[in-house]
Amino acid sequence: MRIKYLLAIASLVLLNPLSTTWAAAPVGAAVCVKCHDAEERPDNSKTAHGFSTDKRVPDCISCHGASDNHANNRRQPGVKGRPQPDILFGKTSKTPAHQRTEACLTCHTKDAKRALWSGSQHEAADVSCDACHKNHDNQDKVRNRASQPEVCYSCHKEQRSQMNKASHHPVAEGKMACSDCHNPHGSAGPKLLKRDSVNDTCYTCHAEKRGPFVHPHDPVADNCSNCHVAHGSNTSAMLTLRAPLLCQQCHSTSHTPASDIGVLTGGTPALNSAGMWQGRSCLNCHTQVHGSNNPSTTLMPAQRLMR
Repeated sequence: MRIKYLLAIASLVLLNPLSTTWAAAPVGAAVCVKCHDAEERPDNSKTAHGFSTDKRVPDCISCHGASDNHANNRRQPGVKGRPQPDILFGKTSKTPAHQRTEACLTCHTKDAKRALWSGSQHEAADVSCDACHKNHDNQDKVRNRASQPEVCYSCHKEQRSQMNKASHHPVAEGKMACSDCHNPHGSAGPKLLKRDSVNDTCYTCHAEKRGPFVHPHDPVADNCSNCHVAHGSNTSAMLTLRAPLLCQQCHSTSHTPASDIGVLTGGTPALNSAGMWQGRSCLNCHTQVHGSNNPSTTLMPAQRLMR
């Protein structure tokens, strides 16, 4: 009889909500959307993260963690407002960048584009995935070729300036995007280039400059950026300087428009009677500056870079 009485009391205690401290409510998407409705956060099924009918797609806690303190409003002493989720994304986040990135990489690891993220320039600069990607937006701007450059320019302001110069790659015209040349998630090449070198990157479009040539131009074979500014300049063909000033960076001034042109019988004056250059440039004659297959002679060795 006594045992039955004790069991009855125990049952009443367990069933009475006023006499016990209940465990925290379970956290999940169903709990989150009670506060975070569609007006604040769009339906995840309409984003790149999948369809709500597919149980394999991530839900809130897949990215934000269990976040018990946030869901149950367990306020911390001296801290105003509701605690943040365990992992919070966006500009107001106090979650370390590497932790936010790790949350993304739990799923986004199979693509070879992210194989070299570890040790990449963006990782070293403490750039997290959400600095470029918007995980709740229906349209991720950085994945759209038309809007992608503006995302990159938010940090790379010097490149924005170069792209607005007179001679530039057609990014502003919508014919190219930053990701045509760069892999922002890491690469084996310099400057996060998709290819192993500057030249290999350029040759993907400018194949006619690759050669091989009978008479190659050594600076070209070394690095295209010896003469060109990759994003744009105010000189034609995106050159770092106009000719002949560019050519004089390597070539002696003894055979430039600043003196007589040494051709056969001593050449002709490059300056007119007023002492002005006659609109001449090395490129007037040396049109094949990337390399030439034109035969040369002992008397005319310079023919090797002529048409």
